Amino acid sequence: MSGFLGNLLNQAAGAIGGQLADKFGGQIGDMLKGQGIDMLISQARNAGLEEKIQSWIGNGENLPISTDELRNLLTDTQIQTIVSKTGLPAETILPALAQFLPAAVDKHTGTQESA
Repeated sequence: MSGFLGNLLNQAAGAIGGQLADKFGGQIGDMLKGQGIDMLISQARNAGLEEKIQSWIGNGENLPISTDELRNLLTDTQIQTIVSKTGLPAETILPALAQFLPAAVDKHTGTQESA
């Protein structure tokens, strides 16, 4: 997954600055560790966004997520954790996260899918 996240980080570097891209990517990776996917699915269900998350996990095209939907998906604590660990404002993090989270979840869960 690190190669895949590395590619995402290279794309993100232009938007959020190269030095901060590593911290941002680390936070995406941390969010997906352990029960992170299950927690995102649960939060998506509560926010009415389960179809989007399921598209990222399943085969086929990943449905996009807007920054407003992402604000509804993530808790304030999750957003503040990323803000504090990266030093980036939420206004910078959320658009980048909306762009890269679907592909990161897709890649992270790709080995868990059955044919």
